[in-house]
Amino acid sequence: MEPRALDEGKRYKVGVIGNKTSLMPFWELFVSQGSGRVLTELGLVAAALPGDGVEGDPFGPGMNLPIYPDYQAMLTAHPEINLVLESTGDPGILHALRSELPAEVALVERDAAGFFVRLLTTEQMWVACKVDLMHTQTLLKSISDQLSDEIFFLSPQGHVLDVNETVSKRLGKSKKDFVGHPFLEFFYGPHCPPPDTPCETPFDITARTGEPSEAIQTEVDDTGRMRYYRIYTYPIFDGATLVNVVAMRRDITKRTEMEQRLQQSEKLASIGQLSTYIAHEIRNPLFAISGFANSLMRQGNQDQAAREKLGIILEESKRLDTILKSIINFSRPTEGREAAVELNQVVEQTIELMRGDCERAGARIAFQPAEGLARAKADPELIKQCLINLLKNAVEAMPDGGDITIRTGMTRDHVTLEVRDTGEGIAPELRDKVFSPFFSTKGKGSGLGLAMIRKIMDDIGGNVDLQSKEGEGTAVTLLLPPALATQHGIM
Repeated sequence: MEPRALDEGKRYKVGVIGNKTSLMPFWELFVSQGSGRVLTELGLVAAALPGDGVEGDPFGPGMNLPIYPDYQAMLTAHPEINLVLESTGDPGILHALRSELPAEVALVERDAAGFFVRLLTTEQMWVACKVDLMHTQTLLKSISDQLSDEIFFLSPQGHVLDVNETVSKRLGKSKKDFVGHPFLEFFYGPHCPPPDTPCETPFDITARTGEPSEAIQTEVDDTGRMRYYRIYTYPIFDGATLVNVVAMRRDITKRTEMEQRLQQSEKLASIGQLSTYIAHEIRNPLFAISGFANSLMRQGNQDQAAREKLGIILEESKRLDTILKSIINFSRPTEGREAAVELNQVVEQTIELMRGDCERAGARIAFQPAEGLARAKADPELIKQCLINLLKNAVEAMPDGGDITIRTGMTRDHVTLEVRDTGEGIAPELRDKVFSPFFSTKGKGSGLGLAMIRKIMDDIGGNVDLQSKEGEGTAVTLLLPPALATQHGIM
C-alpha cells in the first residue's frame, strides 16, 4: 500500500526561500533516504532563490518546481502559500521576512525546518519499510499457498507458527487452528504414527545440528492404499542463532511406484537370462532323479521306510519341477491373442470353474456385474489366469472362510475388474513386496501370482491397484484398456 499523499485536507501550502547551496543538502537528505517525493507530498508549491537566478532545475530532475528571483514574486504568484521555509539562516533575510510576511503566513527558520524535515523523513521511511514488509509477506504467502507440498513454519521447539493452504485443505482446518500446537499432531497421517522416541525425526536432527535433513514416510490412506512422502526440514538462522525451522512434506507415491516397477523390470530381465540355463541344467537331472525313483517304486521290493523315502523324492521332484515351470513361464513374454473381451462373461466362466474349490474352503463368492460395460482389449485366457490367481489368493487369505466380492465397472480410461476379500489384509511393511517375484506370505508356492498378474497387465497396457487394511481384507483391481471402435483386427 503506497503512502497517501498530503493533497487531501492539507493544511499548509509551502514556499521555500534560500539558494542552491542551502537547499541542496535538504534535497540530498530526501534522495539519500529514498523519499524523493516527500517535498511534493508536503505541499511544496514554489521556491525563491534570491541572487541565484531562475535558470535550470536547482533540485535536479523530477521536481519541476516554479522558481522565482525573490520571495515577493513567489508570494505574489502563489497567494495560497501559508508557510515559508527559510533555508539559509541569514539574519538579514530573516529580519526582512519577519517584518514583511503577512500574519497568516507562518515562518519556519532553518534549524526548525531541518528538525521537522528529518522527523517527517523518518515517518516516511517507516511507512516505506512497512509497505515493503507487507509486499514481501504477501509474496511469500502467495508462493507457499500455491505449492502442492505441505509446508509448516516452526519454532525451534517444534511448535507451529504458520502453515500453507495445502495443509489447511488436507486437514480441513483454518490456519489459526494450527498455531501454537506441536507440529507432530498434524504432520503425520492417522495411519502413520510418528517414529518411536529413540529414532530421531528430520526435525529433531535439524533442531540439534542446524543442518537440513530428510526422510521417507509411508502411510495407509483411508481407502487402504499405500502412500509415500518425503520429509524435508530446513533451518532458518538469525546470525548464528536458529530461530525457525521449515518442514515440508511432498507426496512421492507416483514416483515411488515408477521406481518399484523399474526395479521389477530389472529383476524380470535377470530371470529371463537365467531361465534357459535353469531349464537345461536343472530340469534334465531332475527328470533322471524322478525317473529312477519311479522305477524303484514299481519294483516293489523295498520295505515301508524305503518306499516312504522314495515317495518324498518323487513329491519334492514334482514340486521343484512346478517351480521351474513357473520361472520359465514367467520369464517368457506374455503371448496372447488380443480380442474385444466381454469381461462379465469371462468372470462368470471363471467363477463356475472355481466355485467348488472356493466353497469347500468356506469362501462365498458374490458377483456384481456392471451393466453396459465396454469390452476390454485383452486375451480372455490371460484374464482368466489373472482372476484364478486372485481367487486363490483371496481363499488363502481367509483360512476360516469369508466373502469374496467380484465387481466389474469402468473409469474414464479403463474397464475394471475388482476382487475383494474379507481376509487378514496385508501389513503396511509388506505392501512394497507383494508384487515382487518369489515373494510369498503363505510359506508355500513360488510367489509369482501377483507378479505374473502385474506382468500381464503391463504387457496389455493395463495396471493393477491394491487396497488393503489389516483385519478387514484386501481388494485388487485390474485396470484393463478398453477396445476402441477404431482398432482393426480385434474381433
